[in-house]
Parts: sequence; C-alpha cells; structure tokens
Amino acid sequence: MNHFEWNWTQEGTKFYAQGWNPANTKAVVCIVHGFAEHSGRFAHVAERLGREGYAVLALDQYGHGKTEGPRGYSPSLDASLNSIKILLDEAETRFSGVPKFLYGHSMGGNMVINYLLRRKPAIRGAVATAPWLRLGFDPPAIKLLLARIMRHIYPKWPEKADLDTSFLSRDKAEVRKYENDPLVHNTARAGTFFDTYNAGKWAIEHASELTVPLIILHGTDDKLISHSGSEAFVANAPKELITFKSLPGYYHEIHNEPAAEREKVFVEIINWLNSKV
Repeated sequence: MNHFEWNWTQEGTKFYAQGWNPANTKAVVCIVHGFAEHSGRFAHVAERLGREGYAVLALDQYGHGKTEGPRGYSPSLDASLNSIKILLDEAETRFSGVPKFLYGHSMGGNMVINYLLRRKPAIRGAVATAPWLRLGFDPPAIKLLLARIMRHIYPKWPEKADLDTSFLSRDKAEVRKYENDPLVHNTARAGTFFDTYNAGKWAIEHASELTVPLIILHGTDDKLISHSGSEAFVANAPKELITFKSLPGYYHEIHNEPAAEREKVFVEIINWLNSKV
C-alpha cells in the first residue's frame, strides 16, 4: 500500500494527517483516534482494511500526536468537528466519487457520533469502537471538582489522566507499545474533558436523530469506557440504521486485542463496510 502524509492549518493550529491507499480503492475510511494517542496507532487497521480495498485517511486530533497545540487540548467541540470535515473533504479530493466512511475509537468515537448527529454528513456510514459516551469509572472527586471550576476560568487547565494502561488490551505487548510510545501523552484538560463528557450525554439523548448507518462495537470488559453507554445509545437510535456488536470479554482497544480476537473485530467491521459499499 502507498503511504502519504500532509498538513493543514486550522484556526492557527497546524494539523498532521496521514493516509494509506491500496492499488484498487473501492471506498475510503476516515479514522479519528482516541484520547492521548495518535493516528499512527491505527497503521495496522489501515493495512487490514487496505487488503480489502479500503483506503484510509487519519488525522492527529488537536493537541495529539504530531498536531500542534497543548497536549490534550481542543478549543471547542465545534473545532474538533471542523477537523473531521476537513478530513472528509480531503478524502473527496483524493478519492472523488467513491463511498466515504467515518471510523472513530473511544474519544474519536464520541467525535464521530456527534459529527453524524450535528452535521448530518452525506457519507455511506460510520464505525464507532468503544465510543466515549460514558466513562467506565468514576474520576477522583477532587479532580472532577477542580476541573469543573477551572473549565470556566482556564479551560486549558491540565491534570494527569493517570490512565490504567492494563485495561487497554489483554495483549501485554500492545500495552507495552502504548506505554513506550513517545507520541502518547498523559494530560487531560478541563475544558476538553467536559466538552467530551457533555457531548457523550448529548449524543445518547439525541440518538433518535441519527440519519447515517452506524455500527458500534464494544467489549463487555471495557473498564475505561462504559459498555452500557453504548447500549443506551443503541436503545435510542433508529433500529434500521444502528448495528451493535457486543464483544464478550474484550477490553477497551478491541482492535489491539490478541491476534485471533482482533481478527474477529476486523471481519465484523469489513463485512459491515462491504454491506454498505
């Protein structure tokens, strides 16, 4: 597969993005990564989709990876959604006329679902894996109180995320790769945290307004993002547009579980994509 990179500047921030395209492209999947990580952690997802004829474009979100800005900080939900539009526009420029899909993981899943609900894009469908609609744990009360106060005074206020990496995957090698990745950070910002938290609640409440086919996949043993949050969204969404795959025993990064398990995830996603192309 051919790999390429590009940049754009949005509201004073220089963004980084990259793409992979196979020899024969039947559709394009635009990936939005999760909190604290970056697009490069989805290279193996792009390779697997590419074997089925899907080109992949992926951005580093505000304050993540090789995109500029304070680590973990986005100026607003709208600004984050605008970057998704730019990614989709790039997909149309590079691959005009072929079907377009969005794919978001965790915080990226939250962004993708909110993009579907708020922007009503003319795309073929979307994939959300372990979308951050509700947290799977209760943050320390004192940190939550301080962040709630600081979001109005200084939204860039930083706190250590202190993510329990052991809950990312049952594949210990994948956990070590995450822990040793120099582009992964550990900073939560008061404003961005509450923007995302509130957007997840809003999405569940407005799920009935979904107009684009969506598949959600979520592991039942995800301790970081609530499986029940996905269930609540699915319960409110139009039945003819929503597909839900609950994965018994899977942790948070279902695409990074041990090889046999992750392949089952890829097959589910590819079969669904193929049904929409």
